[in-house]
Amino acid sequence: MTLADPPARLSARLRTGTRSEHDAAQGSGFLDRLAAGTLPRAAYADLAVQHWFIYETLERAAAAMADHPVAGAFVFPELTRLPALTDDLAELAGHTPGELLFPLAATREYRERLQAVAFDTPWGFIAHHYTRYLGDLSGGQYLGPAIARAYGLDGPGHRFFVFDGISPPDFRRRYRDLLDAADLSPEDADRLLAEVVEAYRLNIAVLDELKRRWAS
Repeated sequence: MTLADPPARLSARLRTGTRSEHDAAQGSGFLDRLAAGTLPRAAYADLAVQHWFIYETLERAAAAMADHPVAGAFVFPELTRLPALTDDLAELAGHTPGELLFPLAATREYRERLQAVAFDTPWGFIAHHYTRYLGDLSGGQYLGPAIARAYGLDGPGHRFFVFDGISPPDFRRRYRDLLDAADLSPEDADRLLAEVVEAYRLNIAVLDELKRRWAS
């Protein structure tokens, strides 16, 4: 008789189970064109607008889940992006998100999904938190400097990508340890994995709508 293989760690399941969705998000033609500087600066401002609406909702969810016995471990005030996005938009667009700026249809769908699952279910909150912030601390650390060079930004305008006082590699390791230690039932772990796939789909839909909007 042989012993059954131990279950895969949640962090490993997330990496392997969402690889194609991750690659699709990273391969967005819209992001590639921003990094190359072949789109107008207003297109980058448009991305910042959509991020503002997404993170406004996600960070309200973080406040709601801060005391949750499982999800609360994933609430890190130092990750908060909304103040940086507000400052970026003041530089890029000359006004704040409350003044004449609107979410795209795909962004509205994204926010509706966050409202549905991220405010009261640990698997839903962790799935969306992981997808956004681990992405910001991974590919975002390459995208941010490329955009800054392409559009001549030095501080204001790309603060969204800058995490003061955080070592991205160290933080990613710490975050994956938290995932592996999270007290989730097997069913909730499966729900989390499925929701990460959904989060990628929603993110890709926003990028696709931006790509169509700025097609030339």
